[in-house]
Amino acid sequence: MIKNYLKIAWRNIWKNKVFSAINIIGLSVGMAACIVIMLFVAYEKSFDNFHTKNIYRLNEVQTIGAEGATQKVALSMFPMGATLKQEFPEIKSFTRIRWNQKYQLTKDNKRIFLPQAFFVDSTFLKIFDFKVVRGDRQTALLKPHTAMLTEETAKKLFGDADPIGKIITHYGNDTTTFAVTGIVANPPKNSQLQFDALFSFSSIYRPNMFTNWGGNWLNTYLELEPGTSAAALEAKFPAYLKRHLRGDGWKYYKLFVLPLKDVHANAADIGLDYINFQKFDKKSTNLFAIIALIVLVIACVNFINLSTARSAERAREVGIRKSIGAYRFQLAFQFLGETVMVAFIALIFAVVLVELALPYINNLSERDISFQIFSSFGVIATVFFGTILIGVISGIYPAIYLSSFQAAKVLKGSVQTGKDKGLLRNILVVTQFASAIFLMIATVFVLKQLRFMQQQDPGYTRDQIVNIPLDGVTSKKYDLFRTELLGSTLVEGVTASQDILGSHLDQTGVTFKPANGPQQQLGTTLLVVDTNYLNLYKIKLVAGKNFSNDKAIDARQYIVNEALAKELLKDKPKAPLSSLVGAQFGFDSLGTITGVAKNFNFNSLQYKIEPMFMIAARQFGFRNVSVKINGGNTTAAIAFIKSKWDSVYPDYPFEYQFLDDHFNEVYKADNQVSQIVGILAGLAIFISCLGLFGLASYSAERRVKEIGVRKVLGASVQNITLLLSGNFLKLVVLANVLAWPLAWYAMHKWLQDFAYRIDIQWWIFLLAGILSILIAFFTVSFQSIKAALANPVKSLRSE
Repeated sequence: MIKNYLKIAWRNIWKNKVFSAINIIGLSVGMAACIVIMLFVAYEKSFDNFHTKNIYRLNEVQTIGAEGATQKVALSMFPMGATLKQEFPEIKSFTRIRWNQKYQLTKDNKRIFLPQAFFVDSTFLKIFDFKVVRGDRQTALLKPHTAMLTEETAKKLFGDADPIGKIITHYGNDTTTFAVTGIVANPPKNSQLQFDALFSFSSIYRPNMFTNWGGNWLNTYLELEPGTSAAALEAKFPAYLKRHLRGDGWKYYKLFVLPLKDVHANAADIGLDYINFQKFDKKSTNLFAIIALIVLVIACVNFINLSTARSAERAREVGIRKSIGAYRFQLAFQFLGETVMVAFIALIFAVVLVELALPYINNLSERDISFQIFSSFGVIATVFFGTILIGVISGIYPAIYLSSFQAAKVLKGSVQTGKDKGLLRNILVVTQFASAIFLMIATVFVLKQLRFMQQQDPGYTRDQIVNIPLDGVTSKKYDLFRTELLGSTLVEGVTASQDILGSHLDQTGVTFKPANGPQQQLGTTLLVVDTNYLNLYKIKLVAGKNFSNDKAIDARQYIVNEALAKELLKDKPKAPLSSLVGAQFGFDSLGTITGVAKNFNFNSLQYKIEPMFMIAARQFGFRNVSVKINGGNTTAAIAFIKSKWDSVYPDYPFEYQFLDDHFNEVYKADNQVSQIVGILAGLAIFISCLGLFGLASYSAERRVKEIGVRKVLGASVQNITLLLSGNFLKLVVLANVLAWPLAWYAMHKWLQDFAYRIDIQWWIFLLAGILSILIAFFTVSFQSIKAALANPVKSLRSE
């Protein structure tokens, strides 16, 4: 019986090639989109799953200014790890991580630069389950000046030689040697912590670290006892901060913990998250999954529509089978079997599409996703039963509907099949196009918002500015490097800072003493700069003067932005900003405010401008050089900068990045989201049009005699085309009516997450409506015109 069902199913598929092709193409595209997105979702959810312990990351909520503006940061203070473990029995262990980029290591005459080196406590490998290839994970980092290298780093430094016990050297501010005590496997790509070597934190201990409450410069991870309530632990943190922070400083901080397995996807609102590799918002991942399912449902709706529309062709078959004894459940099972067969045929094409799409998706998302369908029984079972489920969902209603025909009525020709289901088909078509139009509108708004953020004037110039990173060694020769660069017309200016604009800046505590008032303490954002920083970036002053080059007042000159100035004058709202010039401000009693800068977006435009100050402090050192180059000859300018770098720093590789490229990285995740949503929206429209094409083909085929009569009576091609297309276009118009308010509401809610955002413009909705109608018209008109041009003699020959 099963063999007979399969044979009949194949004959029906082959007999109706056009409609079968539409169903198979629609289902294969929908299934491919769903598989790719589910692979992406599975990859995202796999981050840090290989760790088995109850690990949490400690985070801070910092309050900036008296107005209560807050920001979440991933950083914490050095003394917190040890004191938290000592004071709270719920905390089993802790480890801290201090990261160093471009960390130089030397062995004999071989020098390499590690992209990411971690200084960690000896408990690091007891808490985290990174694979240890050689060495003892319990004791390898217990002593100062010990190191564990990854397999890749060990290969670079030692080749095939045994590295255990060998001495390696770091030449920096202080020359430091390390003994190699172990080898760890390269961290998995789905780990938020990516490192090339681990060094014992005790190697860089300084006496002031243990009492440095207020300095946030590392990450702290806690291992909690089983059964510990994170919320109950967090409730004890305010009293803990009050015990350890001086004065009212504790009021500016809150602590909270985040499970390690949530850090990758649930930390979108946490800043200064420097070692969270490929951080991606869980909301975006869920959005992809929802849209992919919508695309798949649209493909299933196509099958339902076409199957019910063409029910007349199967009605006589049902009547004959029932008259010779077939039961309804047998007929329903047969029709479901046909659908499942179509689904498995579609799966074959879907797998091909997935393999073709994955390289593009990996390049776009910078992931390493693969689809190994035969990699495990679980994957095989998921794909197999998933395909059956898709077939059942697509075919359950047509199977029930077709098997419900009564044999006597069908064979007498008294059943008007298909017509009574026209309302359902119309509803499904409207739902399809409403979903596609919604996605189309959402894509346009996402792209416009991203373009707005990238093109909006941030309050400073960023054209033709090259950023070059410095470290503790290279920063010492900054003045020489600057002098060398300024000797060419290819360079228009050189300055330096500790951070790059467009990134999260560090926070600190400062004091402020107004002319006639008590001293105040506050927390705010800072940027350490060279004295000519405002000139190169063309940051405007609204009061006071720029930094002086006088070395005697280095680290005593402060320029505040308008937001901080208003915060400082909150008790005197009518006082001019210029009244702050000369006021005592900063890290000690010798600091003064020299000027007030016009507000500028030092962060992503997703966030509003917060209070901040700049301090000219060469003695603090710089981590970045900004070079303004002559835009007329970019290639020559870069080559010139590299030549001067090689002459000043012959042992250090030259790295650079244009400021515009840095901003592209700031908005990289948003760009990835917009592109993937746009692709899925295009697929939704494509599959919806496939279904519309199939319905239009069937409609033209069913009304072929009516068209012949109309042509004989004088109807033109245009009249017949409009007649056949009109009903479908009405459905698309109705879909717009439903999609527009939903899209408006969704985009309004989404845009609230941005401090600086575009307006919701009516013409985008109108454009989406016109495009959807045009797409639908061209899809339907192909069949309509074909039917209108047919010779009426052929269609009426049998009458």
